[in-house]
Amino acid sequence: MISIKGLTKTFGGTPVLDQIDLDIAAGERVVIIGPSGTGKSTLLRCLNFLDQPDAGQISIADLSVDAARARKADILALRRRTGFVFQNYALFANKTAAENIMEALVTVQRLPRSEAAERARAILAETGLADKADSYPAALSGGQQQRVGIGRAMALNSELMLFDEPTSALDPEWVGEVLDLMRRVAEQKQTMLIVTHEMQFAREIADRILFMHGGKIVEQGPPAQIFDAPQDERLKRFLARVGG
Repeated sequence: MISIKGLTKTFGGTPVLDQIDLDIAAGERVVIIGPSGTGKSTLLRCLNFLDQPDAGQISIADLSVDAARARKADILALRRRTGFVFQNYALFANKTAAENIMEALVTVQRLPRSEAAERARAILAETGLADKADSYPAALSGGQQQRVGIGRAMALNSELMLFDEPTSALDPEWVGEVLDLMRRVAEQKQTMLIVTHEMQFAREIADRILFMHGGKIVEQGPPAQIFDAPQDERLKRFLARVGG
């Protein structure tokens, strides 16, 4: 179980997250939708302190961290429980696909390099990239780079995987392969929190959809409710614009 209480973040005095409360069950797939600038990505980044929250409590399994008093050890413990997939891949250009997956296993989880290498090659096989283990990011397509990014998060066996618009930087031809991999991850009952603008994918994969506006969760529910019977006027306008 993941529990978020009163999560708050401001930038330059402007509230970006406004007292967010959210519980996510183990194995649940939660998708966040909403207009740009409403705090979706900031919410994900605050959950593992890529952005420092101003206030709030984050609990993942047996770990509970108070944002106002978080120590380095608390932040590291949170990151050990979360895997993050970035919209721009965030791969190390000077490391091979296998080395990119190994990095967190060695530095965060303290695995021996031989064990991390074995795990990385198994993950690459699972993502359909076994033949790209020794390739550098520059030699990979956007879709392949993002699959390495997802593989890196998968390798951590984390309680929660965070996906920050994982297809937004991709050429259309590569979107399908990344979404297919995410579907396979979901089938493994991995707990997932996904920010996406792919409405059809959200409808297919989500157990629950959150609509954010102005730094708040203003409506949530199963896909059929959100897409077919939205209540909030802001959600109705958003879906009319994006064709949800």
